[in-house]
Formats: sequence, C-alpha cells, structure tokens
Amino acid sequence: MKFEKFKEIEGQIEVITGLHIGSNVEQIEIGGLDNPVIRHLLTKEPYIPGSSLKGRMRALLEWRLGKVEQNGAVYQWCKNNDCPICRIFGTSADAAKIGPTRLIVRDAYLTEEFKKDKLEERGMILEDLTEEKWENSINRLTASANPRPLERVIPTVKFQWVRLF
Repeated sequence: MKFEKFKEIEGQIEVITGLHIGSNVEQIEIGGLDNPVIRHLLTKEPYIPGSSLKGRMRALLEWRLGKVEQNGAVYQWCKNNDCPICRIFGTSADAAKIGPTRLIVRDAYLTEEFKKDKLEERGMILEDLTEEKWENSINRLTASANPRPLERVIPTVKFQWVRLF
C-alpha cells in the first residue's frame, strides 16, 4: 500500500434546532448542569469533535448500504476487501488487511465570520451561545419521570469543518 495524495473538503455546519455533544463533568454543583456541552480547553468555545462527525458519517453510510443490524447493533468489521465501510473507516487488527482509515475528520470550531458577527459586533459572550434545556426520561416499568437539565448550543451557531481523505 502506498500513499499517493489526499483531498480536502471543507464546509460549514449551522445549528438549526440546538446541538448537544456532552463532555465530562469535573465538578457537580447543587442545581448545576450535569451534562454540559463540550468546550475547547483554552478558548472555552463550544466545538464539535471530529470523532463525533466521523461516527455520524459512518452510521449514515451503514444505513445507506443496508449494513445496520436488525437489533440496532453497530456494523462489525468484515473481511471483505471491497467493503466501502472497511475501506473508508479502516479495520481492526484481526480483520482484512486493507489498511488504515482513509478518512480524517478534524474538529469543527466556530467560524471566524460567526465569531466576528456575533461575538465582536453584536457583543455576545460565550455563555450566550448555549442554553439550558430540560429533558425527561420515563421508566417504562414504573412510569416514573427522571428530569434533568442539559446544556446545548443554540440555533444559528456556525461551525467550520474540514475532512481529509
């Protein structure tokens, strides 16, 4: 196997209905959120991890190719050298020897235009980019509710993404 070239595709993701990609909680405060949005360590800006984007792309390809298991389980790596999922996303060590992943997906950060327009010109602060939303899960056996708050990125926020393959 020999690397010949790579292609770069870039674009933007605009949040339409709110977006939550959770992060670890370092400290839980009484009345605080136990499910915050993932943020960049230095800038504290929300972002979308490349692994989340890549996982979503893989799931959509599995669905498109009819590889979704009846029980909803994740498609297992096969030993077919022609399998597009294995060729694009790579395989485990014991699967076919078709090489590593052919797709690199970088983290998606706030676009420079969005930061300039919303954060600089309109005077928004980082806290304005997220909101608290309550979700509720219902126990199917006892019908008891389990409400909890989560943080999500508000609609209209724009992220820049880059994919290499």
